[in-house]
Amino acid sequence: MSSPLKLLCISFLSIITIVSASFIQGPKTVTYDSRSLLINGKRELFFSGSIHYPRSVPEEWPEILDRAKHGGLNLIQTYVFWNGHEFEKGQSNFEGRYDLVRFLRLVQEKGMYATLRVGPFIQAEWNHGGLPYWLREVPDIIFRSNNEPFKTHMTEYVSSIIEKMKQEKLFAPEGGPIILAQIENEYNHIQLAYEHEGDSYVQWAAKMAVSLYNGVPWIMCKQKDAPDPVINACNGRHCGDTFTGPNKPYKPSIWTENWTAQYRVFGDPPSQRSAEDIAFSVARFFSKNGSLVNYYMYHGGTNFGRTTSAFTTTCYYDEAPLDSYGLQREPKWGHLKDVHKALSLCKKALLNGEHTVQKISQYHEIIVYEKKESNFCAAFITNNHTKNPKVIEFRGSSYYMPPRSISILPDCRTVVFNTQNIAAQHNSRNFDKSKAANNHKWEVYSEPIPTSKELPPKQKIPAELYSLLKDTTDYGWYTTSVEFGPEDLPKKNEISPVLRILSLGHSLLAFVNGQYVGSNHGSHEEKGFEFQKPVSFKVGINHIAILASLVGLPDSGAYMEHRYAGPKTITILGLNSGTITLTANGWGHQVGLEGEKHAIFSEEGSKKVEWKDAKGHGLPLSWYKTNFATPEGKCPIAIRMTGMGKGMIWVNGESLGRHWLSYLSPLGKPTQSEYHIPRSFLKPQDNLLVILEEDIAHPENVEIVRVNRDTICSYITENHPPNIKSWSSKNQKLTPVSPNLTPAAVLKCPNQKAIKAVEFASFGDALGFCGEFIMGSCHAPSSKKIVEQYCLGKGSCAVPMDKALFTNGKDECPNAIKTLAIQVKCGPSRDEKDMNNEDDGDDVVDGKGSSQ
Repeated sequence: MSSPLKLLCISFLSIITIVSASFIQGPKTVTYDSRSLLINGKRELFFSGSIHYPRSVPEEWPEILDRAKHGGLNLIQTYVFWNGHEFEKGQSNFEGRYDLVRFLRLVQEKGMYATLRVGPFIQAEWNHGGLPYWLREVPDIIFRSNNEPFKTHMTEYVSSIIEKMKQEKLFAPEGGPIILAQIENEYNHIQLAYEHEGDSYVQWAAKMAVSLYNGVPWIMCKQKDAPDPVINACNGRHCGDTFTGPNKPYKPSIWTENWTAQYRVFGDPPSQRSAEDIAFSVARFFSKNGSLVNYYMYHGGTNFGRTTSAFTTTCYYDEAPLDSYGLQREPKWGHLKDVHKALSLCKKALLNGEHTVQKISQYHEIIVYEKKESNFCAAFITNNHTKNPKVIEFRGSSYYMPPRSISILPDCRTVVFNTQNIAAQHNSRNFDKSKAANNHKWEVYSEPIPTSKELPPKQKIPAELYSLLKDTTDYGWYTTSVEFGPEDLPKKNEISPVLRILSLGHSLLAFVNGQYVGSNHGSHEEKGFEFQKPVSFKVGINHIAILASLVGLPDSGAYMEHRYAGPKTITILGLNSGTITLTANGWGHQVGLEGEKHAIFSEEGSKKVEWKDAKGHGLPLSWYKTNFATPEGKCPIAIRMTGMGKGMIWVNGESLGRHWLSYLSPLGKPTQSEYHIPRSFLKPQDNLLVILEEDIAHPENVEIVRVNRDTICSYITENHPPNIKSWSSKNQKLTPVSPNLTPAAVLKCPNQKAIKAVEFASFGDALGFCGEFIMGSCHAPSSKKIVEQYCLGKGSCAVPMDKALFTNGKDECPNAIKTLAIQVKCGPSRDEKDMNNEDDGDDVVDGKGSSQ
């Protein structure tokens, strides 16, 4: 390892020490003042990330938390999921993915604190906002209001969670990691809908929470009128500018949700939020008296089973710093780690200095925290113009400021970090087709289509779908029959009657006399929809079967207990006898599918039905089954659902969640194509894969893929400050750890892998992004050879941004600002390949991943 890189690594260790030094073992007091939370009376800065325990498996928690800690976090935030812990009234579940105690203890083992967002309403794009379905059927209940039935059940639930945390000694005063608790969630959004009853509910909720436990502070997010002593907190993308501040002068500024992207619903195009914008927002918030920021999400994970809210995708916040597979999404992970280091270098000035603001113009300002008698000084220079750079004078020096950026000066002299200049490496995600796991032999079982003979009418009109299913399944059958004589049906072949169904959501399939007629669905914004399809009716009795389905329960808004779904009005148009209405024709109902009833997605259940060889495309509403070998290596695994439409996926009886590839985004592509298979779901050898498919499908195109981020890149300019790892704080002074303070392209392979190929290198003016760099008009021919000398065969390397090194005195474009763009491919060493039975991963299905 070269000397500069050694120094960078030493500094990397110092950031871990700086950020995690605030963690204290044993019992501790947690209070607050106007500046920050106080741990044992000492002010602290907190860098927090949301990681939800049910959205990953326990076997993955340690590595996810390790990566969060190494990313500079010292606080983990999670909701508590009532409908996961008490799906049925009185029956608690704290096992497996719902083992909250195990998760929190692991957070503490990793040297981090925890924020417990008790709710009980959490939203979180989670089914029913976390409220169990049975709550909906409590007589006279009104959710989240000054309503006695709701308050009774809410008190019981919150009391049970608080008591469990106390018994397990998980609150900080008892020696645990929990230093903050949250009651309710973004209630200001709906408070006006309940008028004075909403105001009374806020007061009651705060008082109830504090009465149950007052050993740590309570918070309410997006709640301007949070009653004392509860702290009001901000949610949003730019709380440094949008937050009106604490509602009392003795409360600290806390940011509970800094959205790292936008959660996606089926039908959405890709969602991005740049690393630069997030870093800007964090620096801005801390420069304006903020002391705690939480990234929502830091790791989104997977909505297994039926846990998503209405129309939400199965993968959650895949664009977070740790993607849905738990891998570091660069440069987002690394750039935020760097801003944590820069702010930590300012810690003493931020928490103890006097705060002054120098407003230069509409777009430019300098914020200084200074305590002159102690020589503490930190400055934040801001250029808030989105297009134009600016040179700003400060204390006798000139500072070049890129557009929309903040420079951080921990000593009021030296720029150690600029939010717009990314020194962290980039990466691109690859999906490599597994060589071991794709020898599929597909079999099919067709779900039986019921008629009114099997499901005779038992009520006059179609049942409301939420009430029918009670959150036990996505699917409900509706059956009726209608008799036609020859005189009722059109005589001309080109004319057919039309079946029209007006539905309140979310989707449906229609069958007449056992034959598939068609399907339709609503959207996240408009759950209701109209189904219209021509139908070939016969003379005599015709059986109509409608399979209505949900894609999650609602998770937001006022009066959630009064939402409805399912078929509402059914008519037949185009008959010789005129339009007839079948809404009050008498309807039979069935909850769930036969395949669900027999659990044919499990090893035992799959033996209860007769499977046939799958040949060609399958019929709508079919189950597909195959077996696959466990993929080679240790990397994350996914299933790519090419050829499939809509339904659900199981591996060895474990539900991966809903798939929906037939609902295309405005870009003409599925919102989600790959679905995470945790390795803990797999057996050593043979694995059962079962897919429920509502559409016409081609299962032969489904692939098991291995997921990696082995394509890593760096893109830096001559204007970049030296890497943040070049600095440490010593005796209250900013100290360089490297004698050569120049920018460098720093690359490090994940998982102890080594750089096996330099795929792109250019010192000049290269364009593009990681995975798709292209040469510009200015390029040093020796670039690739130099990078190979520094990096090839190594696990990490640092290539200096040195014009002389690359041009050897022959600069072909002296007036251009130079960039150094590098892309390399990482892979296991030969010993690791043999030990793990890994291949090089060259069979790439799709190497185009986001570099954000």
